[in-house]
Amino acid sequence: MRRTQVQATINGERVEFLCEPRQSLLEVLREELNLTGAKEGCNNGNCGACSVLLNGRVVNSCCVLGVELEGADLTTIEGIGQAGSLHPLQQTFLEEAALQCGICTPGFIVSAKALLDKEPHPDEHRVRWWLANNLCRCTGYDKIVRAVLKAADQMEEVKPV
Repeated sequence: MRRTQVQATINGERVEFLCEPRQSLLEVLREELNLTGAKEGCNNGNCGACSVLLNGRVVNSCCVLGVELEGADLTTIEGIGQAGSLHPLQQTFLEEAALQCGICTPGFIVSAKALLDKEPHPDEHRVRWWLANNLCRCTGYDKIVRAVLKAADQMEEVKPV
């Protein structure tokens, strides 16, 4: 099958890759670019384990074609946080025991980051609504919601006045 050249910015870096026109973005991330943080849970857009930020918007990478990335800006779980330093969301997920098996965790963190970028002070109801497209079978959602709310508080504390 013919492969298509795609240029995009992924996690702040300009990249160029080849993919088949029928390959999902999730397949491209994992198989072509070795970015394995996004997980395949359902492969039909129902679980959120493969959530990424495409031009600042949360999408299920299993439902987007890799060729659609042309000229786009993409952030994956690998692009959240900095080398040697966890993002507050990652840290609070650890502190609040908001993860167990880890399959859903990258999607929850990516989705929560999108929420906090848009709404730095969400209430519990808003966090639950925003994360409704992400499913977890292990932890229960209370710990996840607490982690997001705690991260929001911590992020507010470090903002310059």
